[in-house]
Parts: sequence; C-alpha cells; structure tokens
Amino acid sequence: MRRTVFIGEREYFPGIGQIQYEGRESDNPLAFKSYDPTRVVAGKTMEEHLRFAACYWHSFCATGADPFGPGTRVHPWATGKTPRDRSRERVDAAFEFFSKLNIPFWCFHDFDLAFEGGTVSESEQNLCEMVELARERQDATGVSLLWGTANLFSHPRYMNGASTNPDFAVVTYAAAQVKAALDATVELGGSNYVFWGGREGYACLQNTDTRRELEHMAIFLERARDYGRSIGFDGTFLIEPKPMEPMKHQYDFDAQTVIGFLRHHGLAGDFKLNVEANHATLAGHSFAHDLRMAADAGLLGSIDANRGDPQNGWDTDQFPLDLYDCVHGMMVVLEAGGLGDGGLNFDAKVRRESTDPEDLFIAHIGGMDSWARGLLVAERVLADARLTELIGDRYRSFDSGAGARFERRDLDLVALRDLAASAGQPEARSGKQELVENLINDHIVAG
Repeated sequence: MRRTVFIGEREYFPGIGQIQYEGRESDNPLAFKSYDPTRVVAGKTMEEHLRFAACYWHSFCATGADPFGPGTRVHPWATGKTPRDRSRERVDAAFEFFSKLNIPFWCFHDFDLAFEGGTVSESEQNLCEMVELARERQDATGVSLLWGTANLFSHPRYMNGASTNPDFAVVTYAAAQVKAALDATVELGGSNYVFWGGREGYACLQNTDTRRELEHMAIFLERARDYGRSIGFDGTFLIEPKPMEPMKHQYDFDAQTVIGFLRHHGLAGDFKLNVEANHATLAGHSFAHDLRMAADAGLLGSIDANRGDPQNGWDTDQFPLDLYDCVHGMMVVLEAGGLGDGGLNFDAKVRRESTDPEDLFIAHIGGMDSWARGLLVAERVLADARLTELIGDRYRSFDSGAGARFERRDLDLVALRDLAASAGQPEARSGKQELVENLINDHIVAG
C-alpha cells in the first residue's frame, strides 16, 4: 500500500519525495534496494510480514545530546514560540516523514507527542489536543499506530521508579499517565500498548523491599489491563525487557524473567513481550535468544529493531544493519508464525555526528532493507531440508520408544535409571554447529 504524502503549512524535508523500491542495482541512497512492500514472501507481502514502524522519540525529539555535550541537531520543527506550537509542528514533521518513507506504522510516548502540563488535568488536555491532530494526520496519510506508551522514567518524580516507587503518591501519578496514554492509544486505533519499566528496579538492594515492589508492579499492570479492556482496547499489552541502565537492576531483566513474572501473576493471557535487540545484548544474550524464549512461550508480541555496539556496554540504539541479526531474528519470527498485530519498530537514533535531514531517511532505509534481506534469507534457510533433517536427527531418540514415553511423562526416575544401566555409556553425537553456520552463510551469499 502506498501512503499519501502529507505536507502541512511547511515542508520539513524539502527535496525528498516518497521513497521508492528501485532494486539491488540502484545506487540511490534514498531508495529501497531490498524492501519491496508488495513482494510476496512465504505467502505474505513484505509489508505484511515486517510491519515496520518509526518511533516518535528518537526521530523527532532527540537532538544528539549526550552526557558530555548538548545536541548537534536543531530541528526545524522545534522553532515554535510556545510548547504547543512546537508540539503541533512536530506532528506535521513526523507525518511528512512517515508518509514520505511509506512506512505503515508509528509509535509514541505520551510526552513526546504532547508537552507535560503543570497538573494532571493540564497534561491530559495537552495530550488530547495532539491526539486529535495525530488522528487527522493518520486519516490523511494511511499511517497507523502500532503502539502507544507513557514515559514513566524521565521526570524526576520517577527517580525511584513508577509502579514500584516506595511513595504511593508517585504510583498514582504514574497511573494517571497510563490512563491518559491508554485513552490516546485507543483513540488512535493502536494495536498494542507497551510498558517499558525504565526505572522499575532498584539502585540499592539494601534499602529496597523487592518483594513488595514486584507485587505493586503486578497490581499496577492488572489495573492498567482492566482499564484498557473497559474502554474497548482489545489489543495486546506488551512488556519490554531490559536488564539495567538506568537502574542497577531492573525487574524486567530479560525475556525469561518477564515470562516468569507474567505467569506467576496470571498476566500471560493479556501481556506479551516487546523484545529489543540492544536490551537483549545488554542482558548477555543474543537478540535471537530473547526472541526464541518469547516465541517458545507463545509470548512474542512485537520487536524494537535496533542494535548495540559490541565495544560499548550501554544502550547505543543504533539502526539495525547487522544482517546476521536480521536473518536469525526473522528465522524465529517465521517459525513462530509471524508477529500478528505486532511489528518491527525502529527504536533507533541517527548518530550524534549525523546532522543532515536526509540522514534520518537513510538510516531507516538501511534498517528496512536489512530486515527485508533477513526475511528473504530466513525463508530460504527454513525451507532447506538439510537444516530440518539435521535438527530432526539430533532429537530422533525422543520420537519413539522410551524417549517418546519420557516426553509423554510415562517414565519415572527409577525407570530412567534402569534404562541407563542397561544401555551403558552413550556415544558422542556431533551437534554439527559449523555445518549449520556454513549453511546459513551459503544462503546469505546466495541472496
């Protein structure tokens, strides 16, 4: 589907038209080389498989500031005289970008979209105003909302957490924000709602009642779910794991931690995981690992597509250009049957040194092409009978006889002991890791 390009009272990206697919032979940096939205792969179009989204915060709010210096980019949509003027300009710039990129979805935090007021009521009114404008822009362009969320980590009141804060007054303020963000998500037709517990954890274990805080987090999520359902939100609630930074330890450490938390508190029926690549690597895992854990649990909901720098031990949020990550990730997604109503959100930012307006397009084009290539390679790898046979052979002993009885839970520990005693030492059986890796490389090179 081609989106209608939106140009408001001012064009923020002049000289850039709607990005087109030109194929592998193109040398145009402002064209797709691999991502053809209409191309059918494994029974669906690329657009249907990948469900790309652009994020509001890194793309339209971030200026390149870091702990050592101020921003390097002065956005043309940040010149309005009042916060309201700047918020409205940002909406127009965002939808010009979304529609020129021809990306189907977008994502937002509440106070990216609107500016925070001095009171809860003022903040709600500001958000309502921007939601109305965003809805008009969605209708005009055909761009849809993948998910909304609330920023429960930036304001100083959340220095000790939001739902896990030891001060009940802060918990109520967080609840007010989530209520308003859920209202906005429903108004904009969002398919999902995300919780990222940026400060839901502890800085000092010795002054923290972790049992109580985790219980409070569960209660908060229950109440958010109940409210969302009461206003007609029938989409998926998502939790985004991250191990640390800004807190020393965050309660949603990695995929398996979140899965255990959801199951323990009876939330797995409404909540799934939004897995971010850079967060998985910070937890000491590969991106594909956390995707696999979520998929195996039936709780893979959506993806924040980015990457980290292996030389930096922090969340660099770079655009996802690592083809291996994209291939391995898409192998998991395809085997899981797709992302459903989730998608691939580019929770990524251009580098501090990238200061031209076109750089934002170039970065997204690169990410979209990389995931499109990953999709094509993953389809070929998974269709390769050699991989299927290799995996099947590794687990063949469970397909019949005593192994099958074990999987059916028909054997007790004594029976297992007796089988070991009668069979003797098992023979070593190769896992053929190098063969699998070479097989995947062959498909990458062939593509």
